[in-house]
Amino acid sequence: MATQKFGVRGWAYAAVAGLAFAAGALATLASQRQRYEELRLRVAEVERGTRQNAMLDQQRAQQYLLSKAMGDADLAAVYSTVQVNSPTRQRQYLFANAMYTNALLAYRVEVVSWEELHGHLRMFCQNPIFRAYWEDHRPHRASLEGNSTEARVGRMVDRLIRDLDEADTEEWWVVGEPPTE
Repeated sequence: MATQKFGVRGWAYAAVAGLAFAAGALATLASQRQRYEELRLRVAEVERGTRQNAMLDQQRAQQYLLSKAMGDADLAAVYSTVQVNSPTRQRQYLFANAMYTNALLAYRVEVVSWEELHGHLRMFCQNPIFRAYWEDHRPHRASLEGNSTEARVGRMVDRLIRDLDEADTEEWWVVGEPPTE
């Protein structure tokens, strides 16, 4: 009977065929996994781009509203709950807000690094009008979620102002180490 004489050689062929099949299946799975990872990274990149575009659109709208408020004292009075005693100071605060939010957006959309943002903010903190704006708007920042980007950046500005006040050098551009991201 030919069907009963499978023998050692038959088992060896079957084992080799099984191993070849398993190797092929593993290679296919590895290829599919690599493709899945590439697709996952691409989706994450597209989602990041979508968020960045939404932030840019929001920033354009905010800049439009700020520019209208800077040109019209009646509109400026609506923009902030901080009461100032002159239209000039009100426009200066609106401009300080525009500068700050622009720097914050540049960091959020990865145009500047954390260290570069620190440098820009250090320059802002040299200006007494920016400092007055920052102090007068402290209550607005109190409601920020503690781990949000804006709260972390706000703490950076607070540290910069403190470091600049405590520095014993006129070389303000070297004051303060950027906190770790």
